[in-house]
Amino acid sequence: MASSDWFPKNRNAQIEMGKGWYQLFSNNEEFWKVPEELVNSLGERIIAVDVEMALPKAERNAVSNARLKMAFDEFTKVMRDIKRRFIFSPPFTDADMIALNLKPIDREPTPVGDPTGQAEATIIFPGRAQLMLIMNHVAGTQRDPRSYYGYRIHYGIYSQSETMPESGPQLGQSRFTRRKKLLFNFLPADTGKTAFFSIRYENSKGAAGPWGPMFSALIP
Repeated sequence: MASSDWFPKNRNAQIEMGKGWYQLFSNNEEFWKVPEELVNSLGERIIAVDVEMALPKAERNAVSNARLKMAFDEFTKVMRDIKRRFIFSPPFTDADMIALNLKPIDREPTPVGDPTGQAEATIIFPGRAQLMLIMNHVAGTQRDPRSYYGYRIHYGIYSQSETMPESGPQLGQSRFTRRKKLLFNFLPADTGKTAFFSIRYENSKGAAGPWGPMFSALIP
């Protein structure tokens, strides 16, 4: 999953962004409204990291590396402080954000796709009249996590005298969970009956995917 942090991880990219900000804030103070003392502090931090970065790697040692880290820590602190206090969209436009080398806010909601995968579960027996389902992904590619928001577990309880279901849609009850494990507590009178299950993924909008394979177990 892509990082949501706006600050580059590469040090050269960080310096490039900082220098761009310093130039914009210095040339148009009234528009950006960043206090002069903060702009000056940014300029000083940029000079400090430039000085430390100019030292050849072959000449570095523990002391110079510590200075370099401190310089970048202080530079990063000023950059994040400016972003937190003064840079908002809105009122800044997409063009303003691009000028600051920041990604504009995507205001078009991305549609959530219907689930395409299938799930089943392993059943364990924690106690009397209890079944624990541990969900497993069995088919399909999970490209968008929102499409696989949770599990809709369809189930039904049948005695030996009843006609057993042949497919998931025949199961009359269901429970939804986002957890990988779900405990079913049945009535003591259900002991000896068969519980049938079929699982469907649901996306964050409630749309369901294909039925998973049906499976069953005797209720202990």
